[in-house]
Amino acid sequence: MTSADAELAELDSLEDLDALVGRMPGLHVRYSEGFEHDRDEASIDTESGLELPGLSVNPLDPQPWWTRERADWLARQLCQYKHLRERNPERIAWVLRGRMVARGPDSEPLLADVEPVARLSNALLDEAEVRYRARFDAGHGPE
Repeated sequence: MTSADAELAELDSLEDLDALVGRMPGLHVRYSEGFEHDRDEASIDTESGLELPGLSVNPLDPQPWWTRERADWLARQLCQYKHLRERNPERIAWVLRGRMVARGPDSEPLLADVEPVARLSNALLDEAEVRYRARFDAGHGPE
């Protein structure tokens, strides 16, 4: 994490993130080495080796069909790519907004012209995982 990334406001709870998403629609989360790193590096699809036209992100706004609490959506979204942080301790979870330019290989939004908004603390990510495990049938797909 660079000094510029360290200067971003850090959110410490799901309640804080929920409030931010409620005030500022169009936010996404990204696990990477931070905004400064991503500004200078292209995103690469690891399987094909192709350069992506934007940064791969996960949306934080719930879809219209979502009828559960927004905090449940947020916990699920934060846990979907947490393995990226676990594989590389240099990665942080940060919130951003930008212009969607395409979809990635997993149909995730790819953003250009990104603006960093906040960093997510380890405590918030731990809280999200506890909530996800308690409220979802995590890891169980259709039989």
